[in-house]
Amino acid sequence: MKLPKVLGTALAVLALLAPLALVMEPAQAAQSLQVIQRQVVELQMEASSAAEGAQAAKVQLAQLTRTLTGIRQQAAAQGETVAQLRKSLGTIAVEQYKSGGLSQSLELLFSSDPTLYLSAAGSLDSITRRKALQLHKFAAAQQRLNATTLTVNDKLALVRATQARLTAQAAQAQSKLKQAQKLVAKLKKSDRIRLAKLTQRKNDKDQVSSLALAKKTKGTSGRAGIALKFALKQIGDRYVFGAAGMVLWDCSGLTMRAYQAAGVSLPHSAAAQANYGKRVPLNALRPGDLVFFGSPISHNGMYIGGGRMVDAPHAGARVRVESFGSKFGNLRFVSARRF
Repeated sequence: MKLPKVLGTALAVLALLAPLALVMEPAQAAQSLQVIQRQVVELQMEASSAAEGAQAAKVQLAQLTRTLTGIRQQAAAQGETVAQLRKSLGTIAVEQYKSGGLSQSLELLFSSDPTLYLSAAGSLDSITRRKALQLHKFAAAQQRLNATTLTVNDKLALVRATQARLTAQAAQAQSKLKQAQKLVAKLKKSDRIRLAKLTQRKNDKDQVSSLALAKKTKGTSGRAGIALKFALKQIGDRYVFGAAGMVLWDCSGLTMRAYQAAGVSLPHSAAAQANYGKRVPLNALRPGDLVFFGSPISHNGMYIGGGRMVDAPHAGARVRVESFGSKFGNLRFVSARRF
């Protein structure tokens, strides 16, 4: 049976296009995987920024807790002083009562507000100078205790607020990672395998180029040189939230340990580290300077020269060398510090 001429021509065209379609389909699939890979990396970077926010809150919480403990100890000591003075003044009151009743000043003193006493303390002529001194000490000690108690309450409120911020930032980091995992989970098994290979190739390529750039990096003297050498040795190590060595790192954990090797003590937080050292502008950077990004600060790295830094970038990536300028990804350069 002969096919109509038009139909025969159409089938011939389809036969010619079929191989082209088979070529385009894998290309489109690869392109789709690259889009998903970019989306996953963006979510991982957002997760890492949130995790660094949690790390900053953790450092601040530790500082506040230490401060609060000190203030509470101070309040306890002041309370003991007030109790001792009150006991001493009780003896004075008994003695004066036996000799003719309490003076107006002592009645004011034993009222609930010692400031009333201080405002009327000029009427103590009936009490000896020694006793008057005890009265002044008591009122002043009570005022200090009241002020310290207010400070304790203020610091306690800050501690609670910081605890809430730590919890929120950690939850946000986990949420971003779960979003990335859901994107990958929607793929077919074969595509998940291809995506994993694609990511591995990217990490391997980054490591090779990073090691090559590390070899070309000129050494520098002093603490910066020691810190830079330490950081470059960690190229290829994995990023993990809150990690600070010796084979797992987050961004501030890497810079903290690098400068610790050089004898400089820094907190495990990019935002906190930005308050240490000497501020330097972007156009005056030297190898070993720390560079900070984001508002609020959520990432940092160590400058190696040539507009590049070594850093622990984000979840799913490894310590590497990468370029930056006035921005790093979506994060704006905000500060640099020299030690």
